[in-house]
This record gives sequence, C-alpha cells and structure tokens, in this order.
Amino acid sequence: MSSLAERDFGARRERLIRRLSAQTRDLAARALSGEHSRAMKPADFGIAPEFYLTLPTPNAQYAEAVRLIAERAPLRVLPGEKIVGAATLLEAAHHRVPALPAWPGTSHTTIGFERLLRAGCRGLRADVRARLQRGGLDADGRDLLEAMLRCLEAAEVWRQRHMALIEERLPDAAPHDAAEYRAVLDALRRVPEDPPRTFREALQALWFVFGFQRLCGNWSGIGRFDKLLGPWLARDLAEGCLTLDDARELVAHFWIKGAEWAGIAFANGSGDAQFYQNIVLAGVDEAGCEVENALTHLVLDVVEELRISDFPIAVRLNRRTSESLLRRVAEVQRLGGGIVAVYNEERVIENLVRFGYPLEEARDFANDGCWEVIIPGRTAFSYHPFDVMLPLQETLGLAPGSPPAEYADFESLYAAFRARLAKQVTDVVNSGPPALWNRGTPAPLLSLFVEDCIERGRAYHDGGPRYTVRAPHAGGLPDAANSLLAVRALVFEQKAATLAEFALALRNNWEGREDLRRRALALAYYGNDDPQADAMLARVYDDFTTFAARAADRFGLLRPAGISTFGRQIDWVKHRQATPSGHRKGDVLAGNLSPTPGTDRLGPTAVIKSHCALDFSRLPNGTVLDLKILPATLRGEAGLASLVALMRAFVNLGGIFLHVDVVDGAQLREAQAHPERFPNLAVRCSGWSARFATLSRAWQDMVIQRTEQAVR
Repeated sequence: MSSLAERDFGARRERLIRRLSAQTRDLAARALSGEHSRAMKPADFGIAPEFYLTLPTPNAQYAEAVRLIAERAPLRVLPGEKIVGAATLLEAAHHRVPALPAWPGTSHTTIGFERLLRAGCRGLRADVRARLQRGGLDADGRDLLEAMLRCLEAAEVWRQRHMALIEERLPDAAPHDAAEYRAVLDALRRVPEDPPRTFREALQALWFVFGFQRLCGNWSGIGRFDKLLGPWLARDLAEGCLTLDDARELVAHFWIKGAEWAGIAFANGSGDAQFYQNIVLAGVDEAGCEVENALTHLVLDVVEELRISDFPIAVRLNRRTSESLLRRVAEVQRLGGGIVAVYNEERVIENLVRFGYPLEEARDFANDGCWEVIIPGRTAFSYHPFDVMLPLQETLGLAPGSPPAEYADFESLYAAFRARLAKQVTDVVNSGPPALWNRGTPAPLLSLFVEDCIERGRAYHDGGPRYTVRAPHAGGLPDAANSLLAVRALVFEQKAATLAEFALALRNNWEGREDLRRRALALAYYGNDDPQADAMLARVYDDFTTFAARAADRFGLLRPAGISTFGRQIDWVKHRQATPSGHRKGDVLAGNLSPTPGTDRLGPTAVIKSHCALDFSRLPNGTVLDLKILPATLRGEAGLASLVALMRAFVNLGGIFLHVDVVDGAQLREAQAHPERFPNLAVRCSGWSARFATLSRAWQDMVIQRTEQAVR
C-alpha cells in the first residue's frame, strides 16, 4: 500500500492540467527514467598517434578532438522528437573532452547564444576569417582562430550527419513519425548554419549548439531563454503559423532534451542534474523594458506538467513584476522540487553598475549556470571559496597546536578575529593571476561565443573575454556570527564561564559542559529577526565585503564578492571544531547565507527580514537564501497568496536570490529509506535541483535537516 507521503505527492501530480500530448509525456518519462544515460559509453576513438608528429599546439589538439567527436560520436534521434541533437559520450557527462579525456571541459559560464541566433555559424565563421585577414595577431592568436574555424567545420559535420540519418529513416517511417522527421529536417537545413526564421528553427539552433558544446565537455548555462527566443514566438503567433499549444509542445521537447543525463550523479555525492544549465526568465532588457512574454509562461507550463528539474530556472523579479507571473511562479514552486528560484533584479542591477559594469550590460545579467551573477556571453567566471569559521577558530585558540586565547574584553577578541579575516581575504584576492587560472586548458569551441575572444585573439582562459572574474566567496558567515554572539553573551556578559573554560569545552566537544551548551543553544541567533543577532552578522559581513572591495580588480581579474557554500559545509566539518553556538564537531552547519539549521524558529518572514537586514549593495556577485517550506501550509488560495507575499517581501526588502523548496521532511526520510519509490523526487541543493535518490547519505541528511518553515 502506498505511503501517506506518496499518496499526497501523487494527488498533487494528478491535479496538474494535462496540456501536452501523450507522446510528449512518454518521451519525458523515458528521459527521466535514465534510459538515455544508461546507454552512454566512453568514446571508442582518440587522436591518432601520428597526429602528434607535427607537434600540434594545444588548440590544434583540441580542434582535432572536436573533429573526431563530430564525425564519430553516436547519434540519438528518437521517433517523434521535435528537437534533435544529443550528447551521447560518457566523458561529456563527466566534464571531460572526449578523445582527450585528461582535459577538462569548461563550465561556470553562460556563453553568447544571442550572437548565434543573430548571425548563425556562417556569420561566426565570417567574423573569424575577417579577423584573420585584418592581421595584427601574434602566433597564439592566429593559432586560436584557426582552431575556431576547424571547430565550426566540425559542428557542420555533426549537422550533416543528423540530416543524413533522418533522410535514411524517412522511407520506412510511420506517417506520424515521417511528418515529424520532415519538420526536423526542414529546420536543420537552415540552422544553426544560418540565422533562424521561425520559433522552431530558433529552438533547434539553440539546442544544437548548446548540445554540441555539451558533447565536447563544455557545460554552459543557457541564460535568458524568453528574451532569446520570445521574438520568434511572438512573430509566429502573430502571423498565425503557430499556436500556443504547438509552441508548448516544442518547448516541452527542448526540456526533455535537457534531461538526457538524468541519473548520472557526481562523485562528491551532490546528485545528478548539476550540469550548470540554468535558465533565466523575465526581468528587463538592456533598455529597461519588461521581457515577460508568452514564452515565459509556456516554460512554467512545461515545468509544472513534466516536473523536469534538469534546467533549474531563475525568474527575475522587480517591483513592477505582474501579479500573473508572480502567481504562476508560486503555483509551480508549491508543487515542490525547488526547480524555480527568483532574483531581485533591482538589487542585482544596481550592484553591478556600482561595481563598474555599464547599465545596459548590467540589465542583461544572467548567471554562470548556477546562481552567481555574470554578464552572459562576455565573462570568464570562477570563484574562490573559503570558510570564515577558520579564522574564528584560530582567534579562540581552537586550532590544533594553538595557545590558549586571552582577551581583556569582547572588542579585543573581535579585533583579533577581524585581523585574521583580513589576512584570509588578502590571501584569496592575491591568488590566481590569469596565467595560473586553468592553465593549459584550450577552449576554442567555447571561445567562439564569448566576446571579445575573436577580436583579441585570446581564448576564454587566456584573457580573451571582455571580463575575467574570480570572485572571493566566503562561507560560514552565519555560523561565525552566531559563535561570536554566544561568546560575547556567555563569556563577557553573563560570565557563565571564562574564555579559557569556554575554549576547553569546545576542544572537548562539549563533554562535561552540557549545561553551558544548552545555554548557548537557547540564545536567539540569525534568522529570527533579532536585532542583536542580525547586527552581529552585519558586522562580520561588513568587514568581509569591505576587505573584498579593496581589491575589486587585481592581476587583471575582477573580484566581485559573493557568499556561498554550495554544500561545502559537508566537507568543512573535517576542519571545524565544536562551535560556541552549541553545535558539536561533525555537525553540518549553515548553507550559503541561510540560517544555521534549527536556529530559525519564527517562520520564513522572520528569516527574510534577518537576511535582508544586511546591506546587499556591498555584494556584487550575490548570495542566496534557502527556504524549506512545508507543503501543507501552502494549500489553497491562502497558501498561494502567502508565497506570493513572501516573494514580494524579499524584493521590497532588498534581497538578492531566493530558493524556495516546498517539501515535507517526512517524505524525504521515507525517500531516503525507500529510494525506489521516489526515483524522480527532486530537491533544491544550491544552484541546481537534484533527484533526491541520487544524493549521497550526507547530502540527503543536509537537505533533511534544513529548518521546515510553516507559512502562516
């Protein structure tokens, strides 16, 4: 007999409107079952040894690998598919370059698909040739651009192979399948070689180039989907050559393609679907005009019905966002899975302009395929994470071999911590000049779609893009602030223990001092709209962002500050000791800039108010607030209105990025015990949503332990 959790989940699914065809739903079920990922195999080819006799450059080796991939990678074209192109080699799903498996692909970026749709591959080829003809390039520049041309030739081979396969199948195809094959073939005859003329061609062009990048090991985000493709849809609808129902089917097939790697999990335990293929919806364009269009809502229709989590969605909100879009986002969010998150674009755009980006570029922001803010098609991005709990442990004398800490008062202790934090940030911003960043990894295929690589004759990892960013990302700020608050309260104010006694209790993992630990746990911490707790976090936060802002540009790298953990709090338990806030060694603590699990006791509104009490104008690369909300509290019109109000409050109070995961801890515990019953139950992990069954036990426990909020 089905469990209560299963019945509730199933009932919610049954209430969904069935808009898509049975054939489309069947294709989705096949992808979500892992059918395609199970069929993947490593490349059975490699660069011929004699190729190396010419002493080829790394760019030439890369282009040769791309040529072999285009010529020999298995093709997968399913009857009934409206969009074709598949990344079928196992190395690609493991972020390696097939035929050169020792070489990593490139991720944490969103390339310039708008350029592709505007010019087509033929236009890109002409741009590269024109740049070569103008001269003024050094040997490295000419080498890169020649490799780019070979990569474009390889992409054309891949297109021709697909057309030949479809033409071969046409004579024996059933009538319905034959009609679909002909429609796909008509699109492929033009795109991506030339700019698309119709919405279907635009979708096929976008997927084909995105899919070819994936096949070669590169994981780009897609970016502003409705801004990229909305004009084609609007024109087709206006001319009467496409209906909304037809368009929804096409979008659904695009989404199904994105689930082709379903079931391939990361070795670090963070689950599947972490392939940096984020999609951004709505917001304003470069001129400040609202982007929301018919495609925005079609995407949400498809996600609502198919529950495909492999394209995490970030919706850009502002104070003018329509009530209809907010309600639609809330309707999809409350179905669970954490697939749809939201940006407060007003805060993000202002931050980017203050950091130095032109307003038009700032308005066009997307993300790096996760949630970190970048300018798409113009940015080479990476980040440098570090744990703020380390300098605090050193300050308290908790690090192995540290002498006992002695401070006359709390301000002396905080000054010592602040100095160590400054050194930590200094070490981060002084690391990684361009020559050392991903050194030796060529990327001519990716560089084609990133300004200004062609013009400069420099690759993605070699200073070619308009912006090269390595953002300092602090983690553990809520834990550090809570710990400082506890030390001030228990040692310097209440005098419940001397600092030496307190440090000894922490070294002993609270053994023999349960009384002191319980007093620590009883304090009001960040996440409860408590002025003292929020002020302590603001103090740590202001110091970090002040130090980071002093090196906003160093070694030719932009250094916009961010705050994240991305699950690293699991790994950080190895070097963390027991905390002054009452946690024992081994406890997994705060994720990103969310409250430490179990310390936020007054509901989601209090959490949002604490979070937004910080001055987020100081954080140009962004951060995230994770909220786990009980499904039962979001039922009916009142529940929907509450979720809309939460998003409105987040925007009005000046937050940056909000994850809402609507899930019941009881259901997660049952899914942990019986994963076979919940193969496609998705949860938000950080910038991605993973199927819960593919997470390691540690990651599952981390998701389960997040505070469950009841919306009132």
